[in-house]
Amino acid sequence: MSSTIRCDIVSAEESIFHGTVEMVVATGELGELGIAPRHAPLITRLKPGQVRVILAGGEEQFFYVSGGILEVQPQVVTVLADTAVRAKDLDEKAALEAKAEAERALANRGEEMEIAEAQAKLAEAMAQLQALERLRKTLKH
Repeated sequence: MSSTIRCDIVSAEESIFHGTVEMVVATGELGELGIAPRHAPLITRLKPGQVRVILAGGEEQFFYVSGGILEVQPQVVTVLADTAVRAKDLDEKAALEAKAEAERALANRGEEMEIAEAQAKLAEAMAQLQALERLRKTLKH
């Protein structure tokens, strides 16, 4: 019995990660999911946020996804996202600026469509900042 599973994390532009892992942790619509080898087949939508992969040997790698689909098959876990970035490559300054801009748009209470767009941008910026914060905490330990 294998204690690893193949994982592919793919954005609309490129393949971000391809490797053998012990576990994949991601945030689905209904909460956090932990996918280990021999997990039941599954397809679910992902919320914007962090995807964590635990490599054989225990090393962890962190990624930010803007949302997308997680598919679990017997031999592979696939994360398909519009945007996927290694957490260490996230731009904290840009995320803080996007958060501030979205908060300003919400405070000004424009049209309904603008509010929904601002809320989505705020959620994405917050997810990026949370991924950066978790990465920092992990690196300190």
